[in-house]
Amino acid sequence: MSTVNAELFGKDPKIQKAISVARNVSVTKAPVLIVGEVGVGKKTLGVYVHQNSNRSGQPLVIVDCASEAQTVENEILGHRDDESGRFNRGALEAANTGTVIFANIDCLDEDFQKRLHKILTELEDYDIDVRIIATTTKNLSKLVGAGRFYRGLYTLVSNNSITLSPLRERIHDLEMLARHFATNFIESDDVSIDTNAMDKILSHYWTHNVAELKSVIENSLKNSETACLNELDLEVGEKKAVSMLSEEENEGIRLMSLKEAEKLLIKKALMHTSENRTQAAKILGVSIRTLRNKINEYRTEGSAYFVNLR
Repeated sequence: MSTVNAELFGKDPKIQKAISVARNVSVTKAPVLIVGEVGVGKKTLGVYVHQNSNRSGQPLVIVDCASEAQTVENEILGHRDDESGRFNRGALEAANTGTVIFANIDCLDEDFQKRLHKILTELEDYDIDVRIIATTTKNLSKLVGAGRFYRGLYTLVSNNSITLSPLRERIHDLEMLARHFATNFIESDDVSIDTNAMDKILSHYWTHNVAELKSVIENSLKNSETACLNELDLEVGEKKAVSMLSEEENEGIRLMSLKEAEKLLIKKALMHTSENRTQAAKILGVSIRTLRNKINEYRTEGSAYFVNLR
């Protein structure tokens, strides 16, 4: 895993404060909760904490808690393969002496939240020593108050909380990152972004933050015939789809049934729009009524994310 460059988080005072807190807490073994919108760099900051700790040479395992409930449980605790009978170690055992990042911890199945809390408090009994980092787009305190997140688990992970502010609130960082992604993608200092294109970048509401900006810049440069990105080249706006899945997730979809892939795409669309159903429906190319029916269908099936969807 490549070393995280802290300068690329930005120079905004709020971001600098967040990096300072991350750097200070990294030297401890205390759990860390990183809060922020989709695509703002929460997992990257978690990696930064690990890389600046005395565990940096030890394993780092990332678990996406937004995956299907049984899959998440298997990834964390381990499971026996049905065909071979071989036991696959879970994240807690695999990351012993290192760090586990629970991404989207708010998506954990509610029953499993209590079980996981009990396991985490008893790790020493199993000679397992892991540092816990969690990320969320939600206000976990409110979820606790609403009875949707286990208070014990919240208390365990939230003693050191770091908030990353959205990119649209950091104009200077937005411009810096746009130029960085452009030169990094082309691997040349000659690439540039003209004034009109930059104005469009600075005025756009970046719902998916850094992840969306990176995708837009790279997709625009792929279709640009010059080394100077202009306003016409810039593929930004509702009509332009932003890739919401990583290569690993795309790879996973090929191994799923069509129904499972559909559910995952709907979940990702909702997460990337902070559960704005109108925006999610536009991204998916379906009517709001169709999306509502699908959500109700998944709720009936007992899918944890959709059951807890507001």
